Amino acid sequence: MIPAAFEYFSPASVDEALALLREHTDAKVLAGGQSLMPALRLRLAAPETVVDLGKIAELRGVRDDGDALVIGAMTPHSTVQADPLIGAHTRLISLATATIGDPQIRHRGTFGGSLAHADPAADLLAVAVALDASFVIAGSSGRRTVPAGEFFQGVFSTALDEDELLVEVRVPKYTGWGAHYEKFSRVAQAWSIVSVAAAVRLDGGAIAEARVALGNMGATPIRATAVEQALVGQPATAEAVRAAAGWAAEGTAPTTDLNGDADYRRHLATVLTRRAVLAAAGTA
Repeated sequence: MIPAAFEYFSPASVDEALALLREHTDAKVLAGGQSLMPALRLRLAAPETVVDLGKIAELRGVRDDGDALVIGAMTPHSTVQADPLIGAHTRLISLATATIGDPQIRHRGTFGGSLAHADPAADLLAVAVALDASFVIAGSSGRRTVPAGEFFQGVFSTALDEDELLVEVRVPKYTGWGAHYEKFSRVAQAWSIVSVAAAVRLDGGAIAEARVALGNMGATPIRATAVEQALVGQPATAEAVRAAAGWAAEGTAPTTDLNGDADYRRHLATVLTRRAVLAAAGTA
């Protein structure tokens, strides 16, 4: 189908983009366009205005900021996946990004665009929650920082106001941690039915710290704190990890749809958590 008519703007700076959003109340922001363009074509979205962020150079790139990495919201997935800083300090992001769609989508889609879209089945949401990322948001009153656990508020819903932009994501460094991203989907390159992001730090063969988050087990990504607590201090063995993974579905609210019912998703969460933690610990 052909999208409904809209007014198009391509600002060259964040300030210019914010001014356009304040001026045009019925506006959609175009990042990589991998979610917005299909919605426009199907007329599931029919905004009066589209603000394209593609020319704003300051929103692209990865940089080292001491104890954290800063990822520009308009950085393409392929750039994030290949960046040596990401591979060295937040390997979980590299692993998850490699599973997004196909090469074309990874070259056009953007890191911040996927997060701001807030699809529960998307790959990066659980990763951001697992790694305690924080989101830097620009608006008319300046910039504010929102933790990942508070940024996602529901299906396609975030802490962003209509006149605000996600400009960058700050991710603490996890240098030396093991990491793995596991997802289950019906066919290759499809949205996940359930996904698990896991990062662990070993000390003498035991799990000293663990971070685990689940995707598509509710309206927002869910931190599996019960699993994390059960893992700490345990040996990185199949038996110990299996016992801890039994808590994976605790506190979740999975939906029932054509891909599977809630009980099926709870079972998947348990199985995928076990696989992800074992792989992260290097004992899969």
